[in-house]
Amino acid sequence: MATEQRTEELIKGLYDAVLNMDDEGTLALSRAVLDEGVDAYYAITHGLTPAMEKVGQLYTDHVYFVPELLLCSDALYAGMDVLKPHIKTGRSERNRQIIIGTIEGDIHDIGKNLVKIMFEAAGWTVHDLGKDVLLQHFVDKQVAIGADVIALSALMTTSMLAMPTAIEMIKTKDPRVAIMVGGAPLTRDVALRYGADGYAQNAGEAVREAKEMLERLGR
Repeated sequence: MATEQRTEELIKGLYDAVLNMDDEGTLALSRAVLDEGVDAYYAITHGLTPAMEKVGQLYTDHVYFVPELLLCSDALYAGMDVLKPHIKTGRSERNRQIIIGTIEGDIHDIGKNLVKIMFEAAGWTVHDLGKDVLLQHFVDKQVAIGADVIALSALMTTSMLAMPTAIEMIKTKDPRVAIMVGGAPLTRDVALRYGADGYAQNAGEAVREAKEMLERLGR
């Protein structure tokens, strides 16, 4: 069993490895976490997740860009793949779920994929519907699983115009679900006018916005 000092060394090592885009380092440290008896869930929530949150902030601040974000996510997943199978069952924390997809008529998915990475890093269960998703598919998926949040992405003005219809269709079936939208042509004012509950300007802000949105809605 690792000492408290050694545990903190491993946690800081995981944090730094993700931040420095070092997937081999993350892999080795994650194995050391298991070998030395450190709780896998603790390592994820105190090492990997905070690191990716910092990466998201650096992305928002234009210190990191898409290539760095993707390389950091590779390091994150290297550690997650090792640690997640060893998370002890019976945790009391509620696992949030999100449905995400690029709306019908739009084949752009880089931004959506970055948002997916951020939610997975934060411990959410992500149901990724992909790109050019039929509006009814969002509705059907929500009826099937009852997610906490649906995130709609649009990168073109023409596809953005389908968002009010999508939001109305989803809310008609499940008025309690929180809907967040994002994409280059959107603004917060437009999002609210369309009937969305929240708006994320970029991937770095998405998880924080989702949490704040659920708090505002009392969920």
